[in-house]
Amino acid sequence: MTYHNPVLLKECIEGLKIRPDGVYVDVTFGGGGHSRKILEQLGDKGKLIAFDQDKEAMKNIPDDKRILFINQNFMYLQNSLRMHGIAKVDGILADLGVSSHQFDTGERGFSIRFEGALDMRMNQQATLTAANVVNEYDGMALSKIFRLYGEIENFRRLSDTIVNARTENPIETTLQLKEIITPVAPKHAEHKYFARVFQALRIEVNKEMEVLEEFLKQSLNVLNNEGRLVVISYHSLEDRLVKNFIKSGNTEGAIEKDFFGKITRPFELINKKPIVPGEEEINENNRARSAKLRIAEKI
Repeated sequence: MTYHNPVLLKECIEGLKIRPDGVYVDVTFGGGGHSRKILEQLGDKGKLIAFDQDKEAMKNIPDDKRILFINQNFMYLQNSLRMHGIAKVDGILADLGVSSHQFDTGERGFSIRFEGALDMRMNQQATLTAANVVNEYDGMALSKIFRLYGEIENFRRLSDTIVNARTENPIETTLQLKEIITPVAPKHAEHKYFARVFQALRIEVNKEMEVLEEFLKQSLNVLNNEGRLVVISYHSLEDRLVKNFIKSGNTEGAIEKDFFGKITRPFELINKKPIVPGEEEINENNRARSAKLRIAEKI
């Protein structure tokens, strides 16, 4: 099984502007596709630090003394680097979202294509699962998740449908959930609707927006001047946070000025508009279709 086909690989590596003796971080190691390409660009004195909270990813670590693998969520970027005596780095790569391997492993519960337990934990040691969310959150909390994280229009009807269904039996599998919400899904657009519902649950289970916000703040602290931040996002919520942070240094996008009224920017944009995959890459890897790549250099 293909673990993960690295998206926008050439563009990411070019965006990092790798120095052979530099220190780089891949905070979403996964199948190691991006990491291997970074290692190819590094010399003997270069170093790569790779993060992944999913223990499955450890099977993909290359036998290379220049790589340090940290089995940890990238929201702990700064502390983890400090623990290994690393204060500053020259580039950080983040390929957000779920790996192909996680999607294709039915029992992980990420995919609408396979039946599996309502799990959706990226870190399998974590306690909160999608089943907990679906069966234990009240209607108001579910509505909020579906509205914010799934951008679903009939979020109240959706949450009411789930709350009513679970009074009879707990909702335990992906197939059960799909069957329950099919009546409220728009006709001829069920697939997209299910994908948004699953996305919303996954974001809540893994606290993805909070993690991304924390990571972005820490990236500014650990990057050297002229260090590069390279981020691939897959939905508008992620992309908005990344875009705002690169533009302003905060996730709200609020422009700040110094004492003299000059705009203070932490980053210089390397690409004004996001880089998206070409037709050829999308044909080879359908999961690349929604990818947006933003590259910035710390000033």
